Amino acid sequence: MGKPVLLIVDNNPDLLKQIQRDLERRYGRRYRVITASSGEEALATLPQLRKDRQRVAVVLADHKLRDMDGVELLKKARAIFEDAKCVLLTAFDESEKIIQTLKEFRIDDYLVKPCRPPDHKLYPVFDDLIADWESRFDIENLRVIGSRFSPEAHQVRDFLARNCVPFEWLEVDRDEEARRLLGDSEAKPSGLPVVIFPDGAKLTQPTNAEIAKRIGLKVRPEGDFYDLVIVGGGPSGLAASVYGASEGLRTVMVERDAPGGQAGLSSMIENYLGFPAGLSGADLARRAVAQAKKFEVEIISPQIVTSLRVEGSTPIVTLSDGTQLRSHVVLLATGVQWRRLDVPGIDRLVGAGVYYGGTLAEAFFCRNEDIYLVGGANSAGQAAVYFSRYARTVTMLVRGETLDESMSRYLIDQIKNTPTIKVRLRTTVVEVRGEDRLEAITIFDAEKNQKETLPTNALFIFIGALPHTDWLENVVRRDDHGFILTGPDLSQVDGNGHFPKEWQLNRDPYWLESSQPGIFVAGDVRHGSVKRVAAGVGEGATAVQFIHQYLGSVER
Repeated sequence: MGKPVLLIVDNNPDLLKQIQRDLERRYGRRYRVITASSGEEALATLPQLRKDRQRVAVVLADHKLRDMDGVELLKKARAIFEDAKCVLLTAFDESEKIIQTLKEFRIDDYLVKPCRPPDHKLYPVFDDLIADWESRFDIENLRVIGSRFSPEAHQVRDFLARNCVPFEWLEVDRDEEARRLLGDSEAKPSGLPVVIFPDGAKLTQPTNAEIAKRIGLKVRPEGDFYDLVIVGGGPSGLAASVYGASEGLRTVMVERDAPGGQAGLSSMIENYLGFPAGLSGADLARRAVAQAKKFEVEIISPQIVTSLRVEGSTPIVTLSDGTQLRSHVVLLATGVQWRRLDVPGIDRLVGAGVYYGGTLAEAFFCRNEDIYLVGGANSAGQAAVYFSRYARTVTMLVRGETLDESMSRYLIDQIKNTPTIKVRLRTTVVEVRGEDRLEAITIFDAEKNQKETLPTNALFIFIGALPHTDWLENVVRRDDHGFILTGPDLSQVDGNGHFPKEWQLNRDPYWLESSQPGIFVAGDVRHGSVKRVAAGVGEGATAVQFIHQYLGSVER
């Protein structure tokens, strides 16, 4: 298997040579840049590349090819290499047509000819495309060997995918290479999964922390005192870390799973400002992590915060390994978790066909299968559209009578225009079946007033969201559902319009400040927050402004 391919298709030989030369100068050491002067030539090249077991990372096609429309070429290219990045090359005066194309067909980006100078007009786009493609593919030969329906293997795949670590999956029952690498002695369920690293080192049934150490993630902080400790690495925590560190605060962010939080599981976010082609949650997280590290934020992951207390005016965060972090300020950005589906048979099948949320790593297994998604909000809609690229059918099971009240219009329109997605309203899952793997689900259709059993190997659940804040009891005030109260909402705690008795300062709490001075809150875990990625980013950035005001008012 040779270098991955960047394919450029254009009728103009001079432009074709120019782009090829620019791409080879930047990416030639890792990628092979090939060209085609027509759509017909490209469509002859792509099947041959697949036959030769080559990988195609990016297909860049002119919008107006001599023999076919560029969009049609990209559609056919994606049918051959479904994970290739598809990019249109267009003229400046064709922007309206490009916008319409973005609505009708999910291209990954577009470039305006002549893409000069490349440092500003070509490389930034290709840098992002390649980084996102590499995050899903085995570039450095990290391998995971296991069984699809093993919960332990799912945990490994999920952790690597959410941390944007490329890996090759080898199914122990199907791949001869897996059996060769393992040998007979290790090819037993009790010895799987096995992670094989590029240097040949192996980990058997590893924990996330063991993998993290091996791939270079930081699981322990360097210091014991910081200006700002952020608990949670979703959009709010990442935004606060970037703004805090860029403004001179020594900042550490502690994340229990992977940066990006629940938003990192989103297969495609299309209404995030500044990304007309959309971007995945993993891509957003990858960009944010790189930005945070540029400003020297310490990112500790995976690591669990077990307690928070305040001594004097100093918050103290305790980690699961006993490490204590003291700071001037703490920002709680722990987000929310998926609500559990309480039906017979489900608990033993989590990770074995039943999944809460759905990372892109699971899409690979859904090729030509009939899969089911529970939920009717944006996360479920985004997953349905993405998984429809792989599955034979995707059926959304929605408790409500319509999607209009819970889902953005652009997603509703996409779902309606995707023939392989079915929506069943007023429908709930009442049972799941299977011994060591999911085999079928039983649903109740309220409109028909009847139950139905459906065979399937995959059920993805996106219902509700609950804050994980029990560990903060007696530390900060929360509402009846566990969301943390901040700012003006604290005056409603006792029903008398006054702030709680523990608030002893002569000023009102800042908007994102909790009942404990110096402990701030941002994102989905906050009472009354808007459950949108952009809102979370905004709150994380805004929190830093209030943190500066707080620090300016406290003698240190």
